Amino acid sequence: MSLPEVRRVEHVMGMPVTLVLRGRHAGSAAGAAAWSAVMDSLREADRVFSTYRDDSEISRLRAGTLTHDLASPEVIEVLTLCEAARIVSGGAFDAWRTGADGDRVLDPSGAVKGWAVERATRLLDGLDETDSCLSAGGDMVCRTRAGGSPGWSIGIEDPREPSQVLARLQITDGAVATSGTAHRGEHLVDARTGRAPTGVASVTVATGSLTWADIDATAAYTHGPAAAEWLATRVDRTALVVWSDGTTTAVRTPQAAPAA
Repeated sequence: MSLPEVRRVEHVMGMPVTLVLRGRHAGSAAGAAAWSAVMDSLREADRVFSTYRDDSEISRLRAGTLTHDLASPEVIEVLTLCEAARIVSGGAFDAWRTGADGDRVLDPSGAVKGWAVERATRLLDGLDETDSCLSAGGDMVCRTRAGGSPGWSIGIEDPREPSQVLARLQITDGAVATSGTAHRGEHLVDARTGRAPTGVASVTVATGSLTWADIDATAAYTHGPAAAEWLATRVDRTALVVWSDGTTTAVRTPQAAPAA
């Protein structure tokens, strides 16, 4: 017998956000309340981190009207995360970018979406016997909690023909993120050079954390021809690199060894 399923969609942070609930709380009041809480969490993230709002903390930090020591714990958490990502990516991923006037500009957007969605997903933890898939702009966190559930089948689109599916991932509990230019144009650059990478069309990464799936997909993309090579250094990743000529490279790395 198929499980009851409800889909909800709203726009926030400049993108569509979709929640699919399947199982006991798909259509319940608790499910609706959890969705409302998820949206409140994402709106709050937008209020704090948007680079398009003059009153956001990030804009105020950039303008010098807010100092780091007075920033919220959430901002400090994300900036610390961005620094860790800069180090692990060899500088390809960076919260600082070169602005139009040549100055370095604070822009942690590359980490904010994954972090914000992963944080919001925790608000669904109280929905027992209910599967959930929270997707924001195509990046998603999937959970399987309903008895007899098949999990989630996630399609990876062809960046040259987005209506076509290149491959599918079967996710029980995990996250999937894709970076590329099919939907937003040339917006990704290698922070080391300030230039857009060549040779790569998209990178999809699946792992346990959407925060790191999103960061790794972006960092790998900005590595350009070295995307798959860099992904091979990451632990517990399943990834698909789609090259500009349409060929693909699959990457699967083992989990970290347990501590002795």
